[in-house]
Amino acid sequence: MGAFITEVRPRWSDMDAYGHVNHANTVTLLEEARVALLFTEAARQGADGMARGVVVARLVVDYLMPLVADGTPVRVAMSVREMRHAAFTIDYKVHSGPLEEMPAVTAQTMLVPYDTANGRPRRLTENERDFLAAYRSGSNGA
Repeated sequence: MGAFITEVRPRWSDMDAYGHVNHANTVTLLEEARVALLFTEAARQGADGMARGVVVARLVVDYLMPLVADGTPVRVAMSVREMRHAAFTIDYKVHSGPLEEMPAVTAQTMLVPYDTANGRPRRLTENERDFLAAYRSGSNGA
């Protein structure tokens, strides 16, 4: 499979006084894309445990060009860069034009599966590891 690609739509209210989608709202767009991967797609493939708890432990965002809310969705391509027993890192490329063009934003999040009932981090399950492995950077889904 390689990258998971989804669309999210910036809202008019996401823009700042300079006409760009501001940082906090860009992070929200990343979150919406991540929910599509880790909750919706993961559940569809039988790895629904992350919907019960996963927290962002680290976030890095790089802006390469402005994002604007012009009524069209942006495409977010996500891949898993690193996987540990109790954490994984997702890379994001946010495109406001064709996917072949340079991304407007790149980002990374380190995520930790979290047991909300016991209030502590947990290890990835085998199903979760298999699901994430299909989206590893450079993966062909094998």
